[in-house]
Amino acid sequence: MKSLADLKVQIFADGADKAQMLRLYANPLIQGFTTNPTLMRKAGIRDYQAFAREVLEAIPDRPISFEVFSDDFAEMEAQAHLIAGWGDNVYVKIPISNTKAQSSIPLISRLATDGVKINVTAMMTLDQVHEVLEVLADGPPACVSVFAGRIADTGRDPVPLMAEAAQQVRQTSNVQLIWASPRELLNIFQADDMGCHIITATEDILKKLTLVGKDLDEYSLDTVKMFYSDALSAGFQLETKAATTAFRK
Repeated sequence: MKSLADLKVQIFADGADKAQMLRLYANPLIQGFTTNPTLMRKAGIRDYQAFAREVLEAIPDRPISFEVFSDDFAEMEAQAHLIAGWGDNVYVKIPISNTKAQSSIPLISRLATDGVKINVTAMMTLDQVHEVLEVLADGPPACVSVFAGRIADTGRDPVPLMAEAAQQVRQTSNVQLIWASPRELLNIFQADDMGCHIITATEDILKKLTLVGKDLDEYSLDTVKMFYSDALSAGFQLETKAATTAFRK
């Protein structure tokens, strides 16, 4: 199997905890960051702009995506220009539609014309990818985030779709494809095989990077030891004649 050093896909950390982001910033494997309003809410963020500016002051040299949060396109546009002004490394996340299922393509086109670096988010179909690429191609640097993990949550295999999306994106010179919402570490290697430029991952997945290439016999034994240790810690007991299955603290 490939080693981490062999990977061409860039790994971006997905989260909104400043302390966590700074820890990951010290890891050379992490080449960028993404956030969204849901992650910020979970992290207890109350002042969106203050949080973003603090993060950008601490992380000035890697791409970071911040998302608009209006449902009105005029307000989205105003927010996008404000967010874009926070730093040269900022990408503005624009959802593929608003909550009324109205397409964001016209807005994305205007922002690209204005030179805003865009990360189009919440995408799940090849038609969406095609439509977005038509207005992003030949513009400023941009990303398209296809939520492969959420596609998989519906029982569909996201790999063929991501492979086709990668082929479409490679026809441009300025757009990068993001494998978004991964569900397991394997997705990093799948994204690399598909030719995705970037994969986002939360810290719970990133913690598993130390397992890459681990000997499976050794991992099997570690698992047996874990079960045994947890049974002891829980004080489980089974009364048998030989008392060989008794577990005590």
